[in-house]
Amino acid sequence: MAWRVGVDTGGTFTDICLFEDAPGDRPGRLAVWKIPSTPADPSRAIAEGIAEGLARLGAQPRDVAYVGHGTTVATNALIQQRGAKTGLITTRGFRDLLEIGRQKRPDLYDLQVDKPPTLVPRDLRLEVPERVLHDGRVEVPLDEAALRDAARRLRAAGVAAVAVCFLYSFLRPEHERIARRVLEQEIPDAFLTMSHEAAPEFREYERLSTAVVNCTLGPVIQAYVRRLAERLRDLGVPVPPHLTQSNGGVLGVEAAARLPVRLVLSGPSTGVVGAQAIGAAAGFPDLLTFDMGGTSTDVALLQDGVAGMAPEAVVHGYPIKAPMLGIHTVGAGGGSVAFVDAGGLLKVGPRSAGADPGPACYGRGNAEATVTDANVVLGFLPPGALLGGRMPIRRDLALAAVERLGARLGMDAMATAEGILAIVTANMARALRVISIQRGHDPRDYTLLAFGGAGPLHAARLAREMEMRRVLVPAAPGILCAMGLLLTDLRADFATTRLLRLDDPATPAALEAGFRGLAAQAERWFAEERIAPASRRLRRSVDMRYAGQNYELGIAVPEGVGGAALLAALRSGFAAEHERRYGFLAEEEPVQVVTARLEATGVVRKAELRAAPPEGEDAGAAREGERPVWLDGAWRAVPLYARDRLRPGNAIAGPAIVEQMDSTTVVPPGWTARVDGYANLVLESA
Repeated sequence: MAWRVGVDTGGTFTDICLFEDAPGDRPGRLAVWKIPSTPADPSRAIAEGIAEGLARLGAQPRDVAYVGHGTTVATNALIQQRGAKTGLITTRGFRDLLEIGRQKRPDLYDLQVDKPPTLVPRDLRLEVPERVLHDGRVEVPLDEAALRDAARRLRAAGVAAVAVCFLYSFLRPEHERIARRVLEQEIPDAFLTMSHEAAPEFREYERLSTAVVNCTLGPVIQAYVRRLAERLRDLGVPVPPHLTQSNGGVLGVEAAARLPVRLVLSGPSTGVVGAQAIGAAAGFPDLLTFDMGGTSTDVALLQDGVAGMAPEAVVHGYPIKAPMLGIHTVGAGGGSVAFVDAGGLLKVGPRSAGADPGPACYGRGNAEATVTDANVVLGFLPPGALLGGRMPIRRDLALAAVERLGARLGMDAMATAEGILAIVTANMARALRVISIQRGHDPRDYTLLAFGGAGPLHAARLAREMEMRRVLVPAAPGILCAMGLLLTDLRADFATTRLLRLDDPATPAALEAGFRGLAAQAERWFAEERIAPASRRLRRSVDMRYAGQNYELGIAVPEGVGGAALLAALRSGFAAEHERRYGFLAEEEPVQVVTARLEATGVVRKAELRAAPPEGEDAGAAREGERPVWLDGAWRAVPLYARDRLRPGNAIAGPAIVEQMDSTTVVPPGWTARVDGYANLVLESA
């Protein structure tokens, strides 16, 4: 008997999902566990959570065959500017590109807005003579003496990492390869990133930013991965962990340590993967995912069961060229702090009380009201304990915090608590509009899939705000990100920029040559990850645009098609996507292929989702009393249901509250909830 373990570390809780990889056709057991995070050292909560979860199942650490881990360490280091001291070596004349960027303000109409801090100070940004032209010709050979001098200056400055980004190195990486050799000689202990390794694509500023972010995070992630591996070894787990990438796939610790820039959306990405699998099984392929945790809310759109993928994104102000799921994040979580701004208005977030001290009701010293405190005051959360009774909470402290806030607003506690929930709902609705309405999708055509510890608590309220009529709550919503780690495959993405006109007869041959080079890289990765040939999958795509456009659209490359047929298929695919995205075509404009991409997947055995037959509508066996809840300006006795005692086919009429170890689901008046064959709760409005 072997166990596959998924672990997701958030700002407030660490979630554990355990799946028994049973032999033969016997369905494996699936279990979940949840403990408070340890922000000072996230690996401690991971090891403790795995040990506790295995002990509850009567299993031993030596029985673990796989550990997948989603982490916010890279994201937090970037947000909090806790990265390593980094130096930069670049082409002469481009020293200040990192600071100049695209000459855009983060907010066009805010004259006082602050740009994010530059990750490398100017005195650590050094230039060396070298120049490659746009066609790949070398105009100025690399001055190795100047390069060695720059390396020694950075060593004397005490840098822990060095990024190298030369102009057009994505076409000719020889100069950066020489730079790596020299730096390894001069600063042997430094973490190094060559831009052609981190982002072998055009657009100099974005490639430079990606290399610098990778360098800044490198020593932090290396130390974290090393500490985590040691803790798991000490626990007796015989396998190293795999880490989640921003694209939803996982990769080994060695690759993650080399390219930590690919982990910046590590935590929320597997939640989207889990949502994709659950939505497909339940028959809801068109989803808006709503992942509300203790610190933030992450939302994404899935159409026809597939999550959107972006080849690059701006993460906390820093452009990163790495494939990422189309996730939008806002600072709205259970721990988000409510406050009165300078204008006397009530605001919520993005500042969070986190796991320590946490909301006021935790009794750990925080006196500020949070979203969780508002839910406790209104009765949506139990007044005594969370996590199935393992985490005591105090309603008196929550009430005192909300009352103090209300006194500043001239409002009573109940009105203030309702105001907190109304504002955080509006914040989350804005995030959903960004990924739906602003991109041409009507949210009323989608199902809201709610997960995270706080997602089901707020889902129906948010759905009403968005005029959505259906909410899907998975069986274990609080740990879906951890479960997603057991529903995803190993994955790596490779890219190369090739600027080709679609009307050029030489384009098919040039594209094939580019894909052959990418396939060779993929084969090396397959071998490194020890993926069996039968489990290897490749998927090709290209980025395309009209000549003169500054943004590209990703278009799938059909298999087994070449020559003129390939060009026709790409033209047709591009036209359809351009019209869907922008609403028009410019048929007289020439079309370009910009970047070739190859997605390499190593298929692994996953946790199975199996349906059970219905057992009738009566949910009486799951009812366990009632609790007073503040609804529509008055206290009402609302029935409580235990989620683990609900059976397929059971139906519940709102108002009702469904409680479980990892989350709480609110069924408002006028809504009904039924349990489907996969133990999901399907909430629908009248």
